[in-house]
Parts: sequence; structure tokens; C-alpha cells
Amino acid sequence: MRIIRSLLLTAALVLPSAAGAQAVDTLRGDKVVTNARMMGVGAASILDTYLSPEEYSGPELRYVSHTIRRREGRSWSHMLVHQGAVAYAGNRSGNGDEMSGMYTFTYGLHYHWDMLGGRLAIMAGGRTDFEVGFLYNTRNGNNPAQARLALNVGPSAAAAYRFRLGRVPFEARYEAGIPLLGLMFSPNYGQSYYEIFSRGDYDRNVVPTTVVSAPSLRQMLTLDFTLGRTTLRVGYLGDFRQAEVNHLKYHTYSNMLLIGFVRRFKLTKIIP
Repeated sequence: MRIIRSLLLTAALVLPSAAGAQAVDTLRGDKVVTNARMMGVGAASILDTYLSPEEYSGPELRYVSHTIRRREGRSWSHMLVHQGAVAYAGNRSGNGDEMSGMYTFTYGLHYHWDMLGGRLAIMAGGRTDFEVGFLYNTRNGNNPAQARLALNVGPSAAAAYRFRLGRVPFEARYEAGIPLLGLMFSPNYGQSYYEIFSRGDYDRNVVPTTVVSAPSLRQMLTLDFTLGRTTLRVGYLGDFRQAEVNHLKYHTYSNMLLIGFVRRFKLTKIIP
């Protein structure tokens, strides 16, 4: 029995050390992920002539998850952005309101130029935006709501600069994207949703868009700073979307203040 106990004790001491050494040898972490989660508060101006010829203005609340993934030593990065926004707007007369909700997913691919010893980074590439949402007008009895569905691709660019003020590290970043080509859903002028979905009367409801028919701009300026072990982000978000298709005009102009937290970490991979 004493021999068996000695063997078991030796195995308990040796095996964890060997397993730990093997795990260290087989782990690799070269993908750096920067994720920022932000809340935005601001104002929105909304026009949709399918529902009303009036422009509606009011507060907007938005959640933004902004992620950049890049492998160490590589020149390309992947950007993934999720946004969820709600707005409640009123007209100038004060006798009508509109409520909107929108989800936007963005994927971007950028090439990096690292300068000034890594303190300055210039990025250029392209991005794809997918949007789905709704707009509801409280005054309309007939056709009170409008669906939002669009897909866009276009160029994108960004710049980031790292610096210090005293012992506090900062990073200033600006990024912008312009939809160049896309598709969007829109009823035609005078066409009801009943005709589209119940009767199946298609009338050019999936419309190709270009930078001419749907000139838009999405931009974001942020500043990251670290206090203790926490990295905070404050910034400005400008989202200006507009289109003129099927003899209808649309626009949503959003200006927002952002505040949130930033995490940077490495993804590890076990090599067999």
C-alpha cells in the first residue's frame, strides 16, 4: 500500500507540471482585438416623404460595438461594427410624432501604414453596411409605417495617433466611410404596402443606389485615455444618410456624443 501511495503522489506532482509546460509550448496569441462599447446620445432629423412632407426632429439614443481585429506583423485589419438606434421625433407644428428604430452591421477591411515608430497609423480600404429598421408616423391612419432595408459598399479610411500627456496615454482616432453603390427597399410613389405584400404588385421596390441618388457620409472622431486599468472612450458620431428614389425623398441626419469603454486583448490558439 505504501508503494501505491508513493506512486500516486509522484504522479500528482509530475503530471500537472508536464501538462502546464506542454500548454505553454502549444499556445500562440498573435491576433490583437480592440473592442469599444459605447452609448451615444444626440439629435436626429428625419424626412420620409412617403409618410409626410414634414421634417421631424428629436432625441436619438444609440448603442455602438466597434471591434478591430489585426494579427501582429500583418498589414490588414478587419473591422466589425454593430449599431442599434432608436429615435423619437416631432414636427414643427407639434401635432405629430415619428418613432424610428434601426440596426446596422458594418464590415470593413483596411490596409495599415504604421509611421512615427508606431504612434501614427493610416488605414484605407472598403466597407459594407447592412441596415434594417422601421419608421412609424403617429398621425397616419393609412400607411402609417415605413420599412428600412439597405445594403451598401464603398470606400473607407481612418487615422489613429497615440500620444501622452504626462503619464496618461491617449489615442485619437478618426474614421469615415462613403456608400458608393448599393440596393435599398422602397415603395413607389403612391403605392401601398398592401399592394406590395398582399397583392404581390412589384413596382421597382428593390432599387439600385449610387453616390448620386443616395449621397451619404458616416464619420466618427474618438479619444481614448487610460485611467488606472480602465480605458475610456469619448467622441462624436455623425451619421448622414439620404436618398431620392421612386420619386420619394428620405434622409436621417444624426449627431451624437459617444462615451464608453475600450478593451484590448489577444486571442490565443492551441497548435496541435
